[in-house]
Amino acid sequence: MYDGMSRPPLFTPARRRHALRVTAAAAALSAALLTAGCGSSPNTAQDAKAATSSAKGFPITIDNCGAKTTYDKPPARVVTIHQHPAELMLALGLKDRMVGTAFPDSAVLPELKKDYESIPELAKKEPSFETVLEAEPDLVYGGYGSAFAENEGRSRKAFTDAGIDTHLNREYCGKKRVTMKDTYDEIRTIGQIFGVPDRADKLVSDLEARIDQATTAVEGEPELPVFVYDSGDKTAFTAGGKSLGTELIRLAGGKNVFADLDDVFGDVSWEQVVERKPEVIAIYDYAGAGSVEQKKKYLLSQPALADVPAVKNKRFVVLPLTATLVGIRSAYAVEDLARGIHPESFQ
Repeated sequence: MYDGMSRPPLFTPARRRHALRVTAAAAALSAALLTAGCGSSPNTAQDAKAATSSAKGFPITIDNCGAKTTYDKPPARVVTIHQHPAELMLALGLKDRMVGTAFPDSAVLPELKKDYESIPELAKKEPSFETVLEAEPDLVYGGYGSAFAENEGRSRKAFTDAGIDTHLNREYCGKKRVTMKDTYDEIRTIGQIFGVPDRADKLVSDLEARIDQATTAVEGEPELPVFVYDSGDKTAFTAGGKSLGTELIRLAGGKNVFADLDDVFGDVSWEQVVERKPEVIAIYDYAGAGSVEQKKKYLLSQPALADVPAVKNKRFVVLPLTATLVGIRSAYAVEDLARGIHPESFQ
């Protein structure tokens, strides 16, 4: 995972501030020890008990994409890069630990919108390494692999050398098939890191219940062929068999027509789309890839696609890209897909 970047300057502004905090903490500890030598006051004892309580279950070591990180206590200042890590943290009630977000790519869930907007946005895309340092985080949590792009100076090693821990969404740990288990494991891992495992378990239970409700509604219905249209005109960029999207479609009572594509995403020809006769098209919606209306207009305007059942019947399901990733939105996506694939089951 790590690259060969040289160590950043020893005394960056963030590291100076970190050193000052460490010095201040050491001074405070010395004073506390001196006081303890003369007899602890009730307040001192209570503070010590609270400190011990807040670190219950620590230290813990997390193996994340081959990088092992030991947390002596829950992180207190977190920068999230990409939207789905931010929403996951907010859903776990961790707003007070967040000092910066970056790269929103979909409308935020309504119930999280107010909290999300209260956190400083560091950049519209991935922030620079220096911008992240200025926020003085003790953890950077990335959603896509590009959060820690070596060629942009944001490698995990660069952050480690600056005294900052990192965590990457497990969806980008390797080329394996992604399932809902990855979503649940990611939520529980974040719950561990922040010392809130009970909240994580509750969130997982809520998401499982949401999915169970959708799958029960379409139980017994025939699997309809579904084509995922992410983007593209010369070729179609679509979700492959290793994507979480393939499982979301299955849970919703459909079948990804390109489940045999041995990748998370990949390009296919329009001739292949025609041959596989999808009855529903799931359009992924996100900034920078054209609007949903533009994508629909393109699909409907192509003579070669005119006889594709989904195009002929204008059967489109729109999904925010964020909802198809390892995060809290995937359960919502199953419900939206189920309604689009088998609307008769929800009447």
